[in-house]
Formats: sequence, C-alpha cells, structure tokens
Amino acid sequence: MRFGPEDYFALMCVAFVTVSATFGTSPVRGLTSLFIGLVLGLVGIDKLTGQARLAFGIPELLDGVEVTTLAVGLFAIGEALYVASRRHHSEEKLEPVRGSLWMTKDDWRRSWKPWLRGTLFGFPIGALPAGGAEIPTFLSYSAEKRLTRYPDEFGKGAIEGVAGPEAANNASAAGTLVPLLTLGLPTSATAAMMLAGFQQYGLNPGPLLFAEKPDLVWGLIASLFIANGMLLVLNLPLVGLWVRLLAIPQPYLYAGILVFAATGTIAAKPSVVELSMLAVFGVLGYLMRRHDFPIAPVVVGLILGPIAESQLRRAMAINLGDPMVLVQSPISATLLGIALIALIAPFVNKGLGRFRASED
Repeated sequence: MRFGPEDYFALMCVAFVTVSATFGTSPVRGLTSLFIGLVLGLVGIDKLTGQARLAFGIPELLDGVEVTTLAVGLFAIGEALYVASRRHHSEEKLEPVRGSLWMTKDDWRRSWKPWLRGTLFGFPIGALPAGGAEIPTFLSYSAEKRLTRYPDEFGKGAIEGVAGPEAANNASAAGTLVPLLTLGLPTSATAAMMLAGFQQYGLNPGPLLFAEKPDLVWGLIASLFIANGMLLVLNLPLVGLWVRLLAIPQPYLYAGILVFAATGTIAAKPSVVELSMLAVFGVLGYLMRRHDFPIAPVVVGLILGPIAESQLRRAMAINLGDPMVLVQSPISATLLGIALIALIAPFVNKGLGRFRASED
C-alpha cells in the first residue's frame, strides 16, 4: 500500500529476473528472451510524450503489439512448426488405454497421502515469485520414492509416483495466483496471459484489487474449485475419446492449428499487418524452440515492460532526474538487492560447479 513509483519499478525488476532465471536451461537464454519482449513492449506511442516509437511509419503499430497475437504466434504456430519439423526424427506409437478407468480401493488407499504431501509441496513453492511447478514436482517424486512401501514399482507406473507429483503440479498452478493477484507478478506464461486479460478490462492486480473488486477476486478463487470438478467430469469418462484424438494424422492437426490461429487473430483485429506479425512471431517461436530459448519471458517482457518503464520515468520525473531515488527507498533498495542476487546467483553456482569439477 506504501509503494511509490520507484518501488513498483524495483518490483518489476524482481519479476523480470526471477522469470528469466526460472524458465529455460540457461539464465542467459532467459534474459535474451526477456530482452526481446521488452523491445516489443516499446513499439507504439509513448504514453508520456506522445511520440511514435519503432512503428516504422506503419499506422497499425501505433497501438503497440497485441499480447494475443504474440502469444498465439509463439505458442501455437511456433510449436506447430517445431513439432512438424521433427515429424520424421522419431516415430510416435499410440498406446491404447489398458485396464479400468476408475480407481480401486487399493489405489485410493495408496494415493491419498501422496496427494496431501504433493499439495504441501506445490502451493507454497508455487506462491513464491520464482516458484514454478518443476521444483515441487521433483520434490514430491523424491519424497514418495523414499516413503513408499513398494520401491520396486517406481519407474513402472507406481501410483504414488503419479499422484504426488501431479498434486504438486496442480497446487503450484493455483499458487501462482498469490503473486499475480497481490503484487501483479506473473510467474508463468498462463499467469502472464491472465494479467493481460485483466489489463484489457482496466484491472490492475495488486493490494487494491482485493478492496476494489472483491467479487472478481473471490469469484476467481471459487472458479478453481469448479474447474477441478469439471476436470474430473470431463477427463475420467472421456479419457478414451481424448486418446483417440491422438490418432488424427499430424499434417491435418498442424493445418487445423494454423487455420484456427490465423482466423482468431483476424477476428480480433482484421489487418494484413497483424497477420504478418503473427507469421513473424510464429517463425520466431519456432527458432526459439529449436535453439532452446524459453518463450514465457517474451510474453512477460511485453506485458510488464511498459509498466516498468512508466514507473521508472515517473520516479525520475518526480525527483528531477536523480537516479539515486531508486535506492533511497528501503523497499526499492531491498527489491533491487533481491533482483541483483537472483541475477548473479545462477552464474555463481555455475562457476562453483566448474571449479569443483576441475578440482575433481
């Protein structure tokens, strides 16, 4: 509630660094993806001066890059191109569903404790700004492997090895709502898309959201319970149908994805420029996927970049251009320190690992 412009800018820096470090195999790749998103966020009219930036004389670019166009291009078209390019690398074999679709009494007996332990792993870690689903999933699997009475079944379909990590994964997904709703920090690609949806309706996630829009916040939380119930209704009886969808010839599947992606983009904003941007983002997503660059930081950079820029320029304007304002506030100084530690830590760990390896 006491955050000033410099504090919000420092908070955005924490989001940038943690998202870049969380996604991908390398922090350098994550920061590169983030930089692409920040550059895309500069496209359009500057809100403070009214000057056009990076529009290259194209009127359609004056409104900036649409988050939906970027997300559809990177995730849908880019993924379709990547999967299609690897079609002949390895032949996929469709496995039929075996056994009963319903859990037996023994399955219930063996899985309810892993469910609870997985939830205890998933939600707290998912609620952290740099949490993610990977850490609690692996922690849950390791814990169940140590605690199980059936160690020989692990790796061969032990229900504890499925129930615990899946519970942790689902709980961490719900935990991402904590930093999203309270601080406006998206810690996943899905949360970033939700933040973009909030902004399109003029909603700014943060502490005031609970006071200004309590119906929306609690309705969103209640929807999680409804969604889990709907998942049970849809998945258990219809799992055979979903498996049969995999039998669709892959060229038809790719063509359908491309057609629906292009149609949706044109319906949202009918423009040749928008369709061209969709194609460019699709190729960009394919190249990033092929060279192991994370895609989520690009979306986060596009959404949070303009917010961070406006808060930084507002803080500088209030303090007559003095950059020391960024560290004079205890809140901003602490957040910038956390961001710096999160930025340096992966490189320090990698250097220590190489040093220990050379000693061995």
